[in-house]
Amino acid sequence: MKPVDLAYWTVGKGLLSSITRALAPLKVYGKERVPREGGCVLAMNHFSYVDPPAFGTVCPRRVVFVAKTELFNIPGLAQLIRAHGTLAIRRGESDRDALRKMREAVRGNDLLGLFVEGTRQTSGVPGEPKPGAAMVAIQEGVPVLPAAIHGSQFWTPRNRHPVSIAFGEPMRFAGHPRNSKGYAAASVEIQAEIRRLWEWLVRMHELGRPPGTPPRRGQVPTKVA
Repeated sequence: MKPVDLAYWTVGKGLLSSITRALAPLKVYGKERVPREGGCVLAMNHFSYVDPPAFGTVCPRRVVFVAKTELFNIPGLAQLIRAHGTLAIRRGESDRDALRKMREAVRGNDLLGLFVEGTRQTSGVPGEPKPGAAMVAIQEGVPVLPAAIHGSQFWTPRNRHPVSIAFGEPMRFAGHPRNSKGYAAASVEIQAEIRRLWEWLVRMHELGRPPGTPPRRGQVPTKVA
């Protein structure tokens, strides 16, 4: 077992997951949709610092997260995320080295975790995505797994608000060109799916979070017109 895998399955899935579940009542929907192998981009919305450990806890695969470089300067946290194989990216800049590392991750059959908005959304609703997830998926020919989180925008260590995650169906963009037009079109589709999943989670919270499966997409675009 590689050192990064050992850190993930012992510290991450063991200790950190137990702490996360104790601090945030988690509910997951559609976990069976996560591809068990092969390169894939996990595209998520982002509200809170609890989001990465929440996704990492409920996902059946190791997630190679992408995080802003500033987090790698925080003692303790820096060592932890490095041990888990987290990739650094300079937020708000064109970071070719980060894009190269992300492409290498999915090429190596990893599940690459990207918070597509690029930063936490203080409005409490999913925001507009950056093109990174679409770029990696289209350039490497791998699927995007959309996922939404809800409840973490209200969560604090004191109130321990319930947090829920919904996984959608893998999306493929083989018909999209490898250029800005293709990346933009794919990003719009990813954004729409994350928003749809999030709205479904909002309704499930209103109902008390009963068992269920996120509904399938009604229409799946195959190419850019």
